[in-house]
Amino acid sequence: MKLSDQVMRSYRVAKLFKDQNTERINSVDFSHNGETLISSSEDDSIVIYDCLEGKPKRTLYSKKYGVDLIRFTHAQNTVIYTSNKVDDTIRYLSLHDNKYLRYFPGHTKKVVSLSMSPIDDSFLSGSLDKTIRLWDLRSPSCQGLMHLQGRPVASFDPEGLIFACGINSEMIKLYDLRSFDKGPFTTFKLLQDRDCDWTSLKFSADGRKILITTNGPVIRLIDAFTGQAQQTFMGHLNGKGARLEASFSPDAQYVLSGSQNGIIHVWNTENGQKVATLESKHEDNPIYCLQFNPKFLMLASSSQHMAFWLPNIDE
Repeated sequence: MKLSDQVMRSYRVAKLFKDQNTERINSVDFSHNGETLISSSEDDSIVIYDCLEGKPKRTLYSKKYGVDLIRFTHAQNTVIYTSNKVDDTIRYLSLHDNKYLRYFPGHTKKVVSLSMSPIDDSFLSGSLDKTIRLWDLRSPSCQGLMHLQGRPVASFDPEGLIFACGINSEMIKLYDLRSFDKGPFTTFKLLQDRDCDWTSLKFSADGRKILITTNGPVIRLIDAFTGQAQQTFMGHLNGKGARLEASFSPDAQYVLSGSQNGIIHVWNTENGQKVATLESKHEDNPIYCLQFNPKFLMLASSSQHMAFWLPNIDE
């Protein structure tokens, strides 16, 4: 089944999980094979969901350090995540036996960006201490350090050879992983959005587009090769400075975003037109996390509750 405007408009909540969390879910991530979803929450819980059976499998807790920005590594039973209590250390956790495999200390302020390489054990972190650090899961020592002028967001491209850093909500620098210490090989200067900061930066699965999410009413799409602005997506409600997630569909044909009133907005990446507004069951609560499963035609959205969406093909 291919995605089309009609299919996107037909998405409905298939499962709503109301009893897993007592506070808002702050990040979600799908495993590479699409079979598992993991979430982290302000209530210090980590919930593992089975996407094939559509049910929660297990709940773990990180009571001492809190948990945010959770990401699967290449092994489906290990994750990395950031802390929102005690310190700003990144933690590497085995889900199998709920034990820490390694700690990655170094950041001195809150980590606001975390990206796992799609091809190996390296990952990137960006912090309000105005640094981006490059790490390897096999070593607690930082492999590379970049000092910046402002708040960073960072992400690997789908081939894992290049990473992009968004700096000060006004420019993107592209680095070659093999020679990043020589500086960026290209810099794109973008129009600065007044009154809002960039909160995330994502490559499309084909590596051709970069999606920039802000904590305001604007989402930007740029060409990953030229830095040219392609689309500006607006109309989703975000007037409270929230970190609302936007995501690509796996075929990069659509961009989806939550909003502060519990509605999901869907735009076409080619013409910028809004394709659909989907009513969620999040009861007018902000949709903080929203991701498309990389392998199956399901969506996950979350506020305090987790929702799984499927297309209603009969419509």
